[in-house]
Amino acid sequence: MDLLNDYQSIWLAITNSQDLFQLLQFPFMQRAIAGAVLMGILGGMLGSFVTLRQLSFFSHAVGHAALVGVALGVLLQVNPTGMLLPFTLVFGVIVLYFIDKTDLGSDSVLSIVLSGALAIGVILTSLIKGYRGNLMSVLFGDILAIDATDLILTLLILVGSSIFLISTLRQQILLTLNPDVAQVQGIPVQLYRYGFVVLLSLAVAVAIKAVGVLLVNAFLVIPASTAKLMSHHFSHFLVISVIVGSASSIVGIIVSGLFNLASGPSIVLVQFLLFVAVFTWVKLQMKAA
Repeated sequence: MDLLNDYQSIWLAITNSQDLFQLLQFPFMQRAIAGAVLMGILGGMLGSFVTLRQLSFFSHAVGHAALVGVALGVLLQVNPTGMLLPFTLVFGVIVLYFIDKTDLGSDSVLSIVLSGALAIGVILTSLIKGYRGNLMSVLFGDILAIDATDLILTLLILVGSSIFLISTLRQQILLTLNPDVAQVQGIPVQLYRYGFVVLLSLAVAVAIKAVGVLLVNAFLVIPASTAKLMSHHFSHFLVISVIVGSASSIVGIIVSGLFNLASGPSIVLVQFLLFVAVFTWVKLQMKAA
Protein backbone atom coordinates (compact mmCIF):
# COMPACT_ATOMS: atom_id res chain seq x y z
CA MET A 1 0.00 0.00 0.00
CA ASP A 2 2.89 2.37 0.72
CA LEU A 3 4.19 1.76 -2.78
CA LEU A 4 0.77 2.53 -4.21
CA ASN A 5 0.62 5.76 -2.24
CA ASP A 6 4.01 6.69 -3.62
CA TYR A 7 2.72 6.12 -7.13
CA GLN A 8 -0.32 8.28 -6.46
CA SER A 9 1.77 11.10 -5.10
CA ILE A 10 3.95 10.93 -8.20
CA TRP A 11 0.93 11.15 -10.50
CA LEU A 12 -0.30 14.22 -8.64
CA ALA A 13 3.10 15.85 -9.03
CA ILE A 14 2.95 15.80 -12.82
CA THR A 15 2.13 19.34 -13.89
CA ASN A 16 4.52 19.88 -16.81
CA SER A 17 6.64 18.06 -19.36
CA GLN A 18 9.69 18.08 -17.09
CA ASP A 19 7.77 16.21 -14.40
CA LEU A 20 6.63 13.70 -17.01
CA PHE A 21 10.20 13.22 -18.19
CA GLN A 22 11.28 12.55 -14.62
CA LEU A 23 8.45 10.06 -14.19
CA LEU A 24 9.68 8.14 -17.24
CA GLN A 25 12.96 7.54 -15.38
CA PHE A 26 11.24 5.30 -12.82
CA PRO A 27 11.62 1.54 -13.40
CA PHE A 28 7.90 0.85 -12.84
CA MET A 29 7.04 3.38 -15.56
CA GLN A 30 9.57 1.88 -17.96
CA ARG A 31 8.14 -1.59 -17.33
CA ALA A 32 4.62 -0.23 -17.92
CA ILE A 33 5.59 1.33 -21.26
CA ALA A 34 7.46 -1.81 -22.35
CA GLY A 35 4.46 -3.93 -21.37
CA ALA A 36 2.07 -1.58 -23.17
CA VAL A 37 4.11 -1.79 -26.37
CA LEU A 38 4.34 -5.59 -26.21
CA MET A 39 0.64 -5.99 -25.48
CA GLY A 40 -0.23 -3.39 -28.12
CA ILE A 41 1.68 -5.36 -30.76
CA LEU A 42 0.21 -8.66 -29.54
CA GLY A 43 -3.33 -7.26 -29.41
CA GLY A 44 -3.02 -5.65 -32.84
CA MET A 45 -1.69 -8.82 -34.46
CA LEU A 46 -4.16 -11.28 -32.92
CA GLY A 47 -6.97 -8.73 -33.10
CA SER A 48 -6.66 -8.62 -36.91
CA PHE A 49 -7.69 -12.27 -37.08
CA VAL A 50 -10.16 -11.94 -34.19
CA THR A 51 -12.20 -9.26 -35.95
CA LEU A 52 -12.19 -11.00 -39.35
CA ARG A 53 -13.11 -14.36 -37.80
CA GLN A 54 -15.81 -12.71 -35.67
CA LEU A 55 -14.23 -13.96 -32.44
CA SER A 56 -14.62 -10.70 -30.53
CA PHE A 57 -17.20 -12.21 -28.21
CA PHE A 58 -14.96 -15.22 -27.67
CA SER A 59 -12.14 -13.13 -26.17
CA HIS A 60 -14.76 -11.23 -24.14
CA ALA A 61 -16.05 -14.52 -22.66
CA VAL A 62 -12.55 -15.79 -21.90
CA GLY A 63 -11.73 -12.53 -20.17
CA HIS A 64 -14.77 -12.70 -17.89
CA ALA A 65 -14.14 -16.37 -17.12
CA ALA A 66 -10.74 -15.37 -15.76
CA LEU A 67 -12.57 -14.03 -12.73
CA VAL A 68 -13.32 -17.65 -11.76
CA GLY A 69 -9.66 -18.58 -11.94
CA VAL A 70 -8.61 -15.66 -9.77
CA ALA A 71 -11.35 -16.31 -7.20
CA LEU A 72 -10.28 -19.96 -7.03
CA GLY A 73 -6.69 -18.87 -6.54
CA VAL A 74 -7.66 -16.67 -3.61
CA LEU A 75 -9.78 -19.41 -2.01
CA LEU A 76 -7.08 -22.06 -2.48
CA GLN A 77 -4.39 -19.62 -1.34
CA VAL A 78 -2.55 -19.92 -4.65
CA ASN A 79 -1.12 -16.90 -6.46
CA PRO A 80 -4.28 -15.57 -8.24
CA THR A 81 -2.43 -14.12 -11.21
CA GLY A 82 -0.65 -17.47 -11.59
CA MET A 83 -4.04 -19.10 -12.05
CA LEU A 84 -4.92 -16.86 -14.99
CA LEU A 85 -2.76 -18.47 -17.68
CA PRO A 86 -3.74 -22.15 -17.23
CA PHE A 87 -7.37 -21.31 -16.47
CA THR A 88 -7.98 -19.09 -19.50
CA LEU A 89 -6.10 -21.58 -21.69
CA VAL A 90 -8.24 -24.55 -20.63
CA PHE A 91 -11.41 -22.47 -20.71
CA GLY A 92 -10.74 -21.22 -24.24
CA VAL A 93 -10.15 -24.73 -25.59
CA ILE A 94 -13.27 -26.10 -23.87
CA VAL A 95 -15.45 -23.31 -25.29
CA LEU A 96 -14.22 -23.98 -28.82
CA TYR A 97 -14.89 -27.70 -28.29
CA PHE A 98 -18.49 -26.91 -27.22
CA ILE A 99 -18.99 -24.76 -30.32
CA ASP A 100 -17.74 -27.56 -32.57
CA LYS A 101 -19.76 -30.32 -30.92
CA THR A 102 -23.19 -28.65 -30.76
CA ASP A 103 -25.64 -27.38 -33.34
CA LEU A 104 -26.05 -24.13 -31.45
CA GLY A 105 -24.69 -20.88 -32.82
CA SER A 106 -21.34 -19.77 -31.45
CA ASP A 107 -22.90 -16.64 -29.95
CA SER A 108 -25.41 -18.80 -28.04
CA VAL A 109 -22.69 -21.11 -26.69
CA LEU A 110 -20.53 -18.17 -25.68
CA SER A 111 -23.46 -16.43 -23.95
CA ILE A 112 -24.25 -19.60 -22.00
CA VAL A 113 -20.65 -20.22 -20.97
CA LEU A 114 -20.00 -16.56 -20.15
CA SER A 115 -23.10 -16.32 -17.97
CA GLY A 116 -22.27 -19.57 -16.17
CA ALA A 117 -18.65 -18.61 -15.60
CA LEU A 118 -19.61 -15.16 -14.36
CA ALA A 119 -22.17 -16.64 -11.96
CA ILE A 120 -19.57 -19.07 -10.60
CA GLY A 121 -17.06 -16.23 -10.26
CA VAL A 122 -19.50 -14.04 -8.32
CA ILE A 123 -20.44 -16.94 -5.99
CA LEU A 124 -16.79 -17.80 -5.36
CA THR A 125 -16.04 -14.13 -4.74
CA SER A 126 -18.78 -13.99 -2.10
CA LEU A 127 -17.05 -16.83 -0.25
CA ILE A 128 -13.81 -14.90 0.08
CA LYS A 129 -13.29 -13.36 3.47
CA GLY A 130 -11.14 -10.35 4.17
CA TYR A 131 -9.00 -8.43 1.65
CA ARG A 132 -10.16 -8.61 -1.99
CA GLY A 133 -7.57 -6.40 -3.60
CA ASN A 134 -6.51 -9.10 -6.04
CA LEU A 135 -10.03 -9.34 -7.42
CA MET A 136 -10.31 -5.59 -7.88
CA SER A 137 -7.02 -5.53 -9.78
CA VAL A 138 -8.36 -8.29 -12.05
CA LEU A 139 -11.52 -6.32 -12.77
CA PHE A 140 -9.85 -3.01 -13.53
CA GLY A 141 -6.18 -3.90 -14.09
CA ASP A 142 -3.04 -1.94 -13.23
CA ILE A 143 -0.41 -1.71 -15.91
CA LEU A 144 1.88 0.16 -13.49
CA ALA A 145 2.07 -2.99 -11.35
CA ILE A 146 3.40 -5.34 -14.03
CA ASP A 147 6.77 -6.85 -13.18
CA ALA A 148 9.66 -8.48 -15.05
CA THR A 149 7.90 -11.87 -15.04
CA ASP A 150 4.85 -10.35 -16.74
CA LEU A 151 7.07 -8.78 -19.40
CA ILE A 152 8.85 -12.07 -20.07
CA LEU A 153 5.54 -13.95 -20.35
CA THR A 154 4.12 -11.33 -22.70
CA LEU A 155 7.28 -11.42 -24.82
CA LEU A 156 7.20 -15.23 -25.03
CA ILE A 157 3.55 -15.23 -26.10
CA LEU A 158 4.26 -12.47 -28.63
CA VAL A 159 7.20 -14.41 -30.11
CA GLY A 160 5.19 -17.65 -30.19
CA SER A 161 2.22 -15.91 -31.82
CA SER A 162 4.45 -14.22 -34.41
CA ILE A 163 6.15 -17.48 -35.37
CA PHE A 164 2.84 -19.36 -35.59
CA LEU A 165 0.96 -16.75 -37.60
CA ILE A 166 3.75 -15.56 -39.91
CA SER A 167 4.99 -19.08 -40.76
CA THR A 168 1.42 -20.10 -41.68
CA LEU A 169 0.19 -16.74 -42.94
CA ARG A 170 -1.14 -17.96 -46.30
CA GLN A 171 -3.06 -20.78 -44.65
CA GLN A 172 -4.31 -18.46 -41.90
CA ILE A 173 -5.61 -15.93 -44.43
CA LEU A 174 -7.39 -18.64 -46.42
CA LEU A 175 -8.82 -20.12 -43.22
CA THR A 176 -10.02 -16.66 -42.20
CA LEU A 177 -11.63 -15.81 -45.53
CA ASN A 178 -13.05 -19.21 -46.52
CA PRO A 179 -12.72 -22.19 -44.11
CA ASP A 180 -14.44 -24.56 -46.55
CA VAL A 181 -11.90 -23.90 -49.31
CA ALA A 182 -9.08 -24.22 -46.76
CA GLN A 183 -10.45 -27.64 -45.74
CA VAL A 184 -10.63 -28.79 -49.39
CA GLN A 185 -7.03 -27.72 -49.99
CA GLY A 186 -5.83 -29.96 -47.17
CA ILE A 187 -5.10 -27.28 -44.60
CA PRO A 188 -5.41 -28.71 -41.05
CA VAL A 189 -8.24 -26.35 -40.18
CA GLN A 190 -8.98 -27.71 -36.71
CA LEU A 191 -5.30 -27.72 -35.70
CA TYR A 192 -4.92 -24.09 -36.76
CA ARG A 193 -8.19 -23.08 -35.10
CA TYR A 194 -7.24 -24.60 -31.76
CA GLY A 195 -3.70 -23.25 -32.04
CA PHE A 196 -5.06 -19.75 -32.56
CA VAL A 197 -7.48 -20.09 -29.63
CA VAL A 198 -4.61 -21.17 -27.35
CA LEU A 199 -2.62 -18.06 -28.30
CA LEU A 200 -5.69 -15.84 -27.97
CA SER A 201 -6.49 -17.20 -24.50
CA LEU A 202 -2.91 -16.66 -23.33
CA ALA A 203 -2.90 -13.12 -24.74
CA VAL A 204 -6.12 -12.33 -22.87
CA ALA A 205 -4.59 -13.69 -19.65
CA VAL A 206 -1.49 -11.47 -19.79
CA ALA A 207 -3.50 -8.40 -20.84
CA ILE A 208 -5.92 -8.76 -17.92
CA LYS A 209 -3.29 -7.65 -15.41
CA ALA A 210 -2.77 -4.45 -17.40
CA VAL A 211 -6.32 -3.37 -18.27
CA GLY A 212 -8.56 -5.75 -16.33
CA VAL A 213 -11.38 -8.10 -17.27
CA LEU A 214 -13.77 -5.27 -18.10
CA LEU A 215 -11.52 -3.68 -20.75
CA VAL A 216 -9.33 -6.51 -22.05
CA ASN A 217 -11.45 -7.05 -25.15
CA ALA A 218 -10.76 -3.48 -26.26
CA PHE A 219 -7.06 -4.32 -26.68
CA LEU A 220 -7.95 -6.92 -29.30
CA VAL A 221 -10.89 -5.30 -31.06
CA ILE A 222 -10.43 -1.51 -31.25
CA PRO A 223 -6.94 -1.26 -32.88
CA ALA A 224 -7.85 -3.93 -35.44
CA SER A 225 -11.20 -2.27 -36.17
CA THR A 226 -9.47 1.08 -36.65
CA ALA A 227 -6.96 -0.51 -39.01
CA LYS A 228 -9.76 -2.19 -40.94
CA LEU A 229 -11.25 1.24 -41.68
CA MET A 230 -7.89 2.38 -43.07
CA SER A 231 -7.02 -0.53 -45.36
CA HIS A 232 -8.71 -3.45 -47.09
CA HIS A 233 -5.42 -5.13 -48.04
CA PHE A 234 -4.73 -7.84 -45.45
CA SER A 235 -0.98 -7.32 -44.98
CA HIS A 236 -1.45 -3.53 -44.70
CA PHE A 237 -4.36 -4.08 -42.34
CA LEU A 238 -2.20 -6.32 -40.14
CA VAL A 239 0.71 -3.85 -39.98
CA ILE A 240 -1.55 -0.86 -39.30
CA SER A 241 -3.32 -2.79 -36.54
CA VAL A 242 0.00 -3.51 -34.81
CA ILE A 243 1.10 0.14 -35.14
CA VAL A 244 -2.22 1.45 -33.80
CA GLY A 245 -2.16 -1.02 -30.89
CA SER A 246 1.37 -0.16 -29.75
CA ALA A 247 1.22 3.60 -30.42
CA SER A 248 -2.13 4.07 -28.66
CA SER A 249 -0.78 2.19 -25.63
CA ILE A 250 2.17 4.57 -25.29
CA VAL A 251 -0.03 7.65 -25.78
CA GLY A 252 -2.54 6.30 -23.26
CA ILE A 253 0.10 5.93 -20.54
CA ILE A 254 1.42 9.45 -21.18
CA VAL A 255 -2.12 10.85 -21.09
CA SER A 256 -2.78 9.06 -17.81
CA GLY A 257 0.34 10.69 -16.35
CA LEU A 258 -0.52 14.17 -17.60
CA PHE A 259 -4.12 14.12 -16.37
CA ASN A 260 -3.77 11.84 -13.34
CA LEU A 261 -6.05 9.15 -14.78
CA ALA A 262 -6.07 5.37 -14.45
CA SER A 263 -3.62 3.99 -17.01
CA GLY A 264 -5.61 1.04 -18.42
CA PRO A 265 -8.81 2.99 -19.11
CA SER A 266 -6.70 5.86 -20.52
CA ILE A 267 -5.19 3.51 -23.09
CA VAL A 268 -8.62 2.24 -24.10
CA LEU A 269 -9.96 5.81 -24.27
CA VAL A 270 -7.14 6.80 -26.64
CA GLN A 271 -7.90 3.76 -28.79
CA PHE A 272 -11.59 4.71 -28.86
CA LEU A 273 -10.95 8.36 -29.76
CA LEU A 274 -8.57 7.28 -32.51
CA PHE A 275 -11.24 4.95 -33.89
CA VAL A 276 -13.78 7.80 -33.92
CA ALA A 277 -11.28 10.13 -35.61
CA VAL A 278 -10.44 7.59 -38.32
CA PHE A 279 -14.12 6.77 -38.83
CA THR A 280 -14.92 10.47 -39.27
CA TRP A 281 -11.99 10.94 -41.66
CA VAL A 282 -13.03 7.97 -43.79
CA LYS A 283 -16.61 9.24 -44.02
CA LEU A 284 -15.43 12.72 -45.03
CA GLN A 285 -13.17 11.19 -47.68
CA MET A 286 -16.09 9.20 -49.07
CA LYS A 287 -18.26 12.32 -49.25
CA ALA A 288 -15.52 14.30 -50.96
CA ALA A 289 -14.95 11.57 -53.58
